[in-house]
Amino acid sequence: MAQGKIIKVSGPVIVAKEMKGSQMYEVVRVGEERLIGEIIELEGDKATVQVYEETAGIKPGEPVIGTGMPLSVELGPGILKNFFDGIQRPLDVIMSKTGIFISRGVDVPSLDRNKKWEFTPTAKKGSKVTGGDILGEVQETEVIKQRILVPPGIEGELVKLAGEGNYKIEETIAVVKTKEGEKELNMLQKWPVRKGRPYKEKLDPNLPLVTGQRVIDTFFPIAKGGTSAIPGGFGTGKTVMGHQLARWSDAKIFVYVGCGERGNEMTEVVEDFPKLIDPYTGKPLMERTVLIANTSNMPVAARDVSVYTGITLAEYYRDMGYDVALTADSTSRWAEAMREISGRLEEMPGEEGYPAYLASRLAAFYERAGRVITLGSGERYGSITVTGAVSPPGGDFSEPVTQNTLRITKVFWALDSSLADRRHFPSINWLKSYSLYLDNIQSWWTNNVAKDWLELRTKAMALLQKEAELMEIVKLVGPDALPERERVVLEGARVVREDFLQQSALDEVDTFCSSKKQYNMLSLMLKFYEKAMEAVSKGVLAKEIAALEVLDDIARIKYVPEKDAEKAIAKTKEKIEKQINALPERSKTR
Repeated sequence: MAQGKIIKVSGPVIVAKEMKGSQMYEVVRVGEERLIGEIIELEGDKATVQVYEETAGIKPGEPVIGTGMPLSVELGPGILKNFFDGIQRPLDVIMSKTGIFISRGVDVPSLDRNKKWEFTPTAKKGSKVTGGDILGEVQETEVIKQRILVPPGIEGELVKLAGEGNYKIEETIAVVKTKEGEKELNMLQKWPVRKGRPYKEKLDPNLPLVTGQRVIDTFFPIAKGGTSAIPGGFGTGKTVMGHQLARWSDAKIFVYVGCGERGNEMTEVVEDFPKLIDPYTGKPLMERTVLIANTSNMPVAARDVSVYTGITLAEYYRDMGYDVALTADSTSRWAEAMREISGRLEEMPGEEGYPAYLASRLAAFYERAGRVITLGSGERYGSITVTGAVSPPGGDFSEPVTQNTLRITKVFWALDSSLADRRHFPSINWLKSYSLYLDNIQSWWTNNVAKDWLELRTKAMALLQKEAELMEIVKLVGPDALPERERVVLEGARVVREDFLQQSALDEVDTFCSSKKQYNMLSLMLKFYEKAMEAVSKGVLAKEIAALEVLDDIARIKYVPEKDAEKAIAKTKEKIEKQINALPERSKTR
């Protein structure tokens, strides 16, 4: 392990000499206070280190001591229900040790070494095991069982396995006889954050991640193991979207990375999440959630590494066979941290001052998403679905972070400030957004919901597109200049916009909408539109159609509980037939 001296300090970046023998991305302890840092550049006997803590007061001549280890996270029981900072230090433990402010150089283990966990063995002594095989289970929270896995790279005969009982995470629970000799295994693994955990095979993403949000599931769906971007300006609802995805998506584990967000926003997340009730289990949502908090006033270097910490924790649960959803809020702040560190390193800047490697760093992060066959004997499936919130300055989607993210991700949920100003939430713009997973997941919708799902979605999108074209004319000459058929188009599109695309996260019923109810609702609205078009072709006036009482019934459907929805929709379809057929016919309109 190298031991050098500081010769230069530039914000979170320091340069040390006499560091021969050091490795790239090796963790070092910096200064008299032993701050945590990571080597990011080596030249001769000089090492450039990014420090994950405030460097004020550090001066040349202070020691830099190498650890010989890359920056790693601890994996084992105790991750869920926890609040970590960007380098996986437990914030509640730090608070009990140093108070509400994090003291520099504080060194606490990520996982509790003294707590005992009830281990239930599931493997058989004497069997052949390989990396990824399950040795046993621990009831980590009330709703999640953590599967204790053989670490990757270990293969041999299981010569010893602990019986059922309570063990600390560092106590030996198994011994594997390998070619190199016997290896003792416990419930604690360490894994470098910048290196993706291995798997057998990556699969095509052909199962949807059902979120219960109509504009997402029906119009711009995401697959399990997929990637998505949520760009939007201030106040467009990125945080609420993150809450909704965490609460209602059918992923089993949720990882939230608060990467450089404002302190008050992160405080809101930390306070709200423990209060949220998981609709699938009735238990607190934190029972299957881990939060990584790295606010904008914390050191930028820690912001840079927090996304890697989050994705590594997600990979650990994926390897157990769980579906994991990860939200990084916001990747723009992560990119800004890269830009600041790049500037301190005096690297050649790229577009808008961001480093030239911005695109490759973003790609390396999103590529760790996916649905896979995990390591181990047998076939076990797991997935990581990654959503990156992007905060473009001034809502400008042409800036480098948004553009590079769009080249990588397959789903684009464009949050629109003008929709948010009109109180249309979720403020996802249906003309700018897209999903490239439609063809992949079509078979799931066909087999589990309805055979004509894609056909209905295509009709609804065409209707909304037609409305957008007509609104350009309306802005110039007003709605009265339109023929009767075009006025019906506007009314049909209004119904889809207001009664389908708008959804209240605060309403007990409307906050979640099942796939079946979504299909039935859209079917009802398009039925109204088709009947209205038939009527207007027979001479019925568009204003008479727009005044029908049944439109109020259509608007109320989203507030009807799931168990009563199908019956209410069928009844409303009958009303549509009856009321439109009762309208007086005149001479045919244009």
